[in-house]
Parts: sequence; structure tokens; C-alpha cells
Amino acid sequence: MKTRLLFKTGVIAAFGATVLFACTKDSKSTKEVTAVSKTEVSAAVLKNINDLGFSTDQVRKVNNGYLVEGDILLTEANLTEASTSPNVRIAETEQYRTTNVVKNLPRTVTVSISNLPTVYGTATQNAIARYNALNLTLKFQFVSSGGQIQIIGFNEGPSGGYITLGSSGFPTSSGNPYNEIQMNTNAAAYGSNPDVSYLTSVLQHEMGHCIGFRHTDYYNRAYSCGGTAVNEGASNIGAVRIPGTPSTADAASWMLACSNGGDRTFNANDKIALNYLY
Repeated sequence: MKTRLLFKTGVIAAFGATVLFACTKDSKSTKEVTAVSKTEVSAAVLKNINDLGFSTDQVRKVNNGYLVEGDILLTEANLTEASTSPNVRIAETEQYRTTNVVKNLPRTVTVSISNLPTVYGTATQNAIARYNALNLTLKFQFVSSGGQIQIIGFNEGPSGGYITLGSSGFPTSSGNPYNEIQMNTNAAAYGSNPDVSYLTSVLQHEMGHCIGFRHTDYYNRAYSCGGTAVNEGASNIGAVRIPGTPSTADAASWMLACSNGGDRTFNANDKIALNYLY
């Protein structure tokens, strides 16, 4: 998402492995991508990344694997595992999900928060309320500790003109939601007095990744992030079209790659997508 801030969303536990997204911010926007270089990345790794359907531009080696598309962390396991799903396609303009989604419905997923200021807890409960108001077969419940999704803090300042706002991920192959959302407490991310509505929208977006949603403008991240148009292609991580969602660009979706810096919640097509899956 981009607010002229950059969201770094996500860890993806796809095919039993872990892929990490991240939201970051620059002086102009909040987007879910980060500019990086290809130094330290071998030709073999770049080929594997390309085979997974991700861009090999601006790839960077990080502690847990390789950061691609600015906000996705691919682990070594992700680079070698193949999708077993026949329902993987090149994403175009429709909303779409990962191969893995949350299973064993109906179910309630617990969410807890630890070592974060009170405003983050309020925002978490607000985000949960927004999902539960849709009366899906997948519901969320706030608990004091030990949630199936745990929201934790980290403190990291700007780097290379960007700052990470938060990170989250995709469901596991066993059908559980990704189990952690990280939120940046550095004042450069949300300021010294974070706006609760904005935090709510960020957490709402990260929870969307945890239950299997990819970016609405995955086919062309420039739609919300600006810059050069990028279509990530037929990713083995899963780009499965959700029937009933629009065949044109969808403004104001809660899963746009980059935030507008405001309180973005579900639009009508988001609700169609959520109701289709859950």
C-alpha cells in the first residue's frame, strides 16, 4: 500500500514454506515495496525467482531469504518448492488469492498483541470488528495473549529513503492463517502519536494477507504505487482469480499494493471477494 508511504506486507507461508512481505514508506507514499539491488544474488537464484513468477528487478539478499517486488521475502524453501495446485494463472485485473487459504470453516481465529502502545491494541480490535461485521464463516477474536495471529512490535528507522511500516504473511499449506504481524514503532513510521484509523487500515490489510489475499493491483502495481507498470505474472505462490470481482482497476480496495495514507477499508468488490472465499 502506498500513502506516499511504503507498506512492507507480508510473510507468506505458501506450500509449507515462508514468504515475507513488508510495507514501507518514503517521503511521498506508503507502498508495499522497497527498492533494492541485485548484488549478492546469484544467477541461479534469480532464475528461481523468475520461475516463481516474480520480477528479478531490485532483488536483495536479506537474513531470511531474498526480498523481491519490494515487499515479498522468498525463503530458500520457497525457491525450490513447486505449487501442487492446478488453479494457478496469470493475474490480470481481477482480485485474487494465494493457492493456500484458511481451511476448516467455520472457525474463529484468535488475535493477540504484545509489547505495543495502547493505540495499536485499539486499532487491532477495530480491524477485527470490521471483518466480523461482514458475517463471514471466518471470524476473528481478540485475546490478551497467545493468539493464533500475534501482533508484535519492532523498531526500525528509515533506510535508503524508505521505512518499513509492518509485515505479515500468507496461509500455510495446512490451512492455518499466517501467525504473525509485525508493526513498526519507530516514530518515522507512524509519528509520535499514531492515528488509530490509519493503524486500523494497515492492520486490516495485513490480516488480509494472513488469510490469503494478494494485492488487488497485483497485475499492475503502478496503479496504486506509481512508477513503472509491473505484472508479477504466473506465480507458483498462487495468483488465483476470485470470480465476481472487477475486470478493471478497482479503486479504494483494502488490498491495493500501496496506501493512500488514509483510513482505507473494504469496498463493495472486497466484500464480494471475502464472501466468496469465506
